[in-house]
Amino acid sequence: MDEKTLRSIIEQVLNGLDAKVAPAAQAMPSGTPDYAGGERHIKIAETGPAERGSDPREVVIALAPAFGGRLNQTIIGLPHDQVVREICAGIEEEGLKYRFIRLFRTADVGFIAHEAAKLSGSGIGIGIQSRGTTVIHQKDLPPLSNLELFSQAPLIDLETFRAIGKNAAKYAKGESPAPVPVKNDQMARPKYQAIAALLHIKETELCDPTKKTQALSVTYV
Repeated sequence: MDEKTLRSIIEQVLNGLDAKVAPAAQAMPSGTPDYAGGERHIKIAETGPAERGSDPREVVIALAPAFGGRLNQTIIGLPHDQVVREICAGIEEEGLKYRFIRLFRTADVGFIAHEAAKLSGSGIGIGIQSRGTTVIHQKDLPPLSNLELFSQAPLIDLETFRAIGKNAAKYAKGESPAPVPVKNDQMARPKYQAIAALLHIKETELCDPTKKTQALSVTYV
């Protein structure tokens, strides 16, 4: 992406010119993932208001409003179905179970993860935004605190998502695991800043403060 295009996109995002976001996005290079298009290999359906669990061996996974719906890939093009599979596989490897919910009142991953933890029978939850930013949370912690934060979505690969699932399950079992290794790339932020802003707009457009957190049925197709 050249500097002129990048500046144009950022200026439009900062000014809230939603109507001009799509034309700017079309100016991105051909290698940029189609975050809303492509084949979908996951079906997510709401099954009613989410309830607090009682099983101490469960981890609740909370999805942001657009995850697996309006958007179906992370910021680096990882399909959401593969992300979910890896997180779940990590939980299962530790002998625990999982269930899914979706928040609509916010797109903030910290609050999404905290809601998951509050509704989890183990008190441990995972929150994930469509672009890939992820948090492991515990119900007794303040919403803006957490057990582990993975803030640089461009650096989160499928192996890391699996490790996130494993660590969340370990916390649920009362263990104190070593934090999942976090990659660091100072160039990731400027490289993906504009795209992250566009994805955030799409995510927050689906927020509805009046809608209750929903339990989800997740199937692979």
